[in-house]
Amino acid sequence: MSKLESIVVLYGGVGSEREVSLVSGEAIAKALSENHSVDLLRLDQNELPAEIDGRRSIVFPALHGAFGEDGQLQALCEAAGVVCCGSDAEASRLCMLKDRAKAMATSIGVRSPKGMVFKGDASPLADDVIDELGSSLVIKPADEGSSVGLHFTEHRSALGVTLSQIHEGNWLIEQRIQGRELTVGILQGKAMGIVEIVSASGVYDFKAKYTPGSTDYRFPAELDSDLEAQIKDSAERLFSACGCRDFARIDFLLEDQIPYFLEINTLPGLTATSLLPKSASCVGLGFEELANELVTPAIERFQVNGSRQT
Repeated sequence: MSKLESIVVLYGGVGSEREVSLVSGEAIAKALSENHSVDLLRLDQNELPAEIDGRRSIVFPALHGAFGEDGQLQALCEAAGVVCCGSDAEASRLCMLKDRAKAMATSIGVRSPKGMVFKGDASPLADDVIDELGSSLVIKPADEGSSVGLHFTEHRSALGVTLSQIHEGNWLIEQRIQGRELTVGILQGKAMGIVEIVSASGVYDFKAKYTPGSTDYRFPAELDSDLEAQIKDSAERLFSACGCRDFARIDFLLEDQIPYFLEINTLPGLTATSLLPKSASCVGLGFEELANELVTPAIERFQVNGSRQT
């Protein structure tokens, strides 16, 4: 059996969520270092660092968005024989593409807001969108996280202006669900506590996420037991259906006691005050304990791989 010498925490990256990743990487590396040998490597280009040796180390990707969360890094790890924490390349790709994740939800009977996708260089006409989805809409990148590029429109003129400003990338337009924002962490296939997000502005966008004092969090969320069980069951079934592994965070909107699936975050924020740790705290896990639980399955995979090589 191979001996694990270090956990390599990769953070940074070159995408729009780099600054968030830098904070997550430092936080998770510090928490893991209480029980493991940790190497913190900042990524400044989209490649797997050559110094990572899969016979001695595993990778924890504290990366969000492009390259880190969309399956590219995971595919490189798989090709190089490096064990990676979190979901594999296939599941990461699926969950990063919001329309594919929504389609998976629909296929297993989990509601999701009606939507449509388009490419930035071929935006649809505002009238056509409204005819199909109505006028109260959410427009967001189909393959980004952290609420980057999030827009809300309530009438045709605002939608037309927003669409006219989009020229590249992949985008998703959804019917806007007016309700409570909920998220639930999944650890090794099991749902933890449900967190309610209450933004002072009524919109949980990038500013609300990262401006201190602009958002209140209630955990566990106040829900009746049947509804709580339904949301947790939906989250666990989505995690399984999408082929996720180890951990994730799944977002919902609750309108008139009806939960609607929004998206799966296979590499959610990982500071001590992020949503996944809040969810974990509901089941008695502190941040350092959670960090250990996040890496345990990958360590076990590393040991199995090593035993096959000897």
